[in-house]
Amino acid sequence: MRILFMGTPDFAVKPLQALAAAYHVVAVVTQPDKPRGRHGTPTPSPVKAAAGALSIPVYQPQRLKDNAFLEDLTSIDPEMIVVAAYGKILPAYVLQYPKFGCINLHGSLLPKYRGAAPIQRAIMNGESLTGVTTMQMAEGLDTGDMLEKAETVIAEDDNFETVHDRLSEMGASLLVSTIHKLVEGTLVPQKQDDAEATYAAKIEDADCALDFQKSAQELFHTIRGLSPFPLSYCTHKNKRLKILDARAICEEALTETQRTAPVGTVLDCSHGAVLVRCGRGALSVLKVLPEGKGRMSAADFINGRQITPGDRLLPG
Repeated sequence: MRILFMGTPDFAVKPLQALAAAYHVVAVVTQPDKPRGRHGTPTPSPVKAAAGALSIPVYQPQRLKDNAFLEDLTSIDPEMIVVAAYGKILPAYVLQYPKFGCINLHGSLLPKYRGAAPIQRAIMNGESLTGVTTMQMAEGLDTGDMLEKAETVIAEDDNFETVHDRLSEMGASLLVSTIHKLVEGTLVPQKQDDAEATYAAKIEDADCALDFQKSAQELFHTIRGLSPFPLSYCTHKNKRLKILDARAICEEALTETQRTAPVGTVLDCSHGAVLVRCGRGALSVLKVLPEGKGRMSAADFINGRQITPGDRLLPG
């Protein structure tokens, strides 16, 4: 079977490699090189780099609408299109082209967390379970019939990076399984229940700003859902302080004096952590990225006398 793979970020690399090992991937479509770094050097996507290592031809159309990609699509002539985090909506002429349809790998247990940031949003919302879903693509946003799912637990010590990498590996195996069953004719598509659908919007800067009026548990989920990138942040002494790692301390563990402190107050800087009062409980900050500096442990931040008890951490 002639398979066209469409994907862009790191999440799609393992799925591409697994497909290339099991099937005939005739071409890869990924987004155009984007400027990176101080000098805006055009940089290929992770999928383009992976395709190059596999000697698979790469196409990087600027747009797909209005039959802009039809000539190339016809020359590739795929029997199936497989999509994993490509980053653009596929128009009808692309969806309708391949004999065996278009299969999408999505980083959530659909119909929950349709949209651009399913992994981050699941962690930020305190979910304890997530997974990957393969689905037949339709013209809606992640609305097609579901084919197969694989689940994984989100542990307390997980963050975006660990869950992302795990789901990428799981998704690679699931894609191979799905295509095998589809060719055999043993798959039973399942309609999504739109009433149970939730939307995982793209992460914006406002999502990263920590509001210490919230509970320590809520902030803990936000921090790990955004670590190691793009990172949550607050303001300390008029400078942005990004938080890489933290733990939530329950209200009952605080002293009476600590409970009466205003939210955002640094309660303690001993034991290699920065303890910050929240709307409920306290946040024990373990790793930080101060403005203009490198990533460091909270202990190094404290030892450099850059923060002391009584300081205030403000939102944004």
